[in-house]
Amino acid sequence: MLYRRHLRIKVLQALYSWYSGVNDDLPKSENELIKGINKLFELFVWQLSFLDEVKRFAEVRIEENKKKFYPTDEDLNPNLKFVENRVFALLEQNKDFEKKKKLFKINWSDQQEIIRKFYTELRSAEFFKKYLQSKNSSLDEDKKLLVKIVDLQLANFELLKSEYEEKSVYYTDGYDLVNILLIKFFDTISEDFEPLKPLPPIFTTENEKINDDHNFVEGLFREVIRNEEKSKEIIKSKTQSWDFERIPLMDVILLRMAIVELQEMKTIPVKVTLNEYIELAKFFSTPKSKLFVNGILDNLIREFKEEGKINKTGRGLKE
Repeated sequence: MLYRRHLRIKVLQALYSWYSGVNDDLPKSENELIKGINKLFELFVWQLSFLDEVKRFAEVRIEENKKKFYPTDEDLNPNLKFVENRVFALLEQNKDFEKKKKLFKINWSDQQEIIRKFYTELRSAEFFKKYLQSKNSSLDEDKKLLVKIVDLQLANFELLKSEYEEKSVYYTDGYDLVNILLIKFFDTISEDFEPLKPLPPIFTTENEKINDDHNFVEGLFREVIRNEEKSKEIIKSKTQSWDFERIPLMDVILLRMAIVELQEMKTIPVKVTLNEYIELAKFFSTPKSKLFVNGILDNLIREFKEEGKINKTGRGLKE
C-alpha cells in the first residue's frame, strides 16, 4: 500500500536518528524501523473505523431527530445519502476490517464528543452540502466524498491528532502519511471489495515468499550503515571543494542511500533513484540541497557507468 517514496522517507528518518546518535544498536534500529511502518497499518485501520463511527453517529442523530416533540419536515424525511454511502457499505461487510478492529482493540465509545465535533464540522462544510444536494448517486461520487473528507477535514482535525498522541508516538508521526494511504484506498476501492477480501497490506509483495518492500526497507537501511566508510570516500571525492564535516547530515544520508540503490539494488532504474533523491532533498534538507544532491549524483552516475559499477537487471533496465 505504501509507495516506495514513503518507504524511502521512513528509512531516511531512521538513518537520521542513527547518525544523530539516538540509537547505535543496529538490530534494535531495524526492528524500530519495521515496527514504525507496521504501526502505519494500525493507524490506517483506526482512521477507517473513525470515519465509519462518524457515519454511525449520523445514523443515530437521524433517528433521534425523528423523535423530537416537534419534528421538522427535514427531521421526518432526512437526507440519507451520507449514511447510505456505498463505501461504508463495502467496508462494514468486510470480514478483515472487522477482524483488524478486534485485533487492535478499536473502540470509540469513550470518544463520542470527538465524533460529534467532527460530524458537526462536516455538516457545515460546503463540499458536504453539495454532496447531499446532488441528484447523482454512484460509487464514484461516494468515493470522491470520502477523499474530500480525508483531504479537507480529517487532515486538519487537531482534536483527533491529540487523541492519537495519547495512544502511540507512532500514530503521531504517521498521521499525515496514513491520510495519504486513506485517499489512495478510497480512490481505488471498487465493487470487487468483497466481504472476504483482505485490506491492502502495508508492504507490497510479489508473491507469498517474497516481500519486495520489506526487503527493500531492510536492505537499504542495513547497506547504508554497512557501507558507511566506502560511501564517505565516494562522496568526499566529489566534494573536494567542501569540508565533508560541514555538509548537512541530511544531504550526506541522501547521497549514501542513493549510492546503495545505484550499486546494490539491481531492479531499481537509475533515473528513478536520481529523481527520488532530488525530490527528497527538496523537502527534507536545505534550500540549496536539491541542486547539490543533483550535481553530485549526476557526476557519480556518469563515473559508475564508466567503471561498470552499475549493473541493473530486468526488462528495460540494462543500458
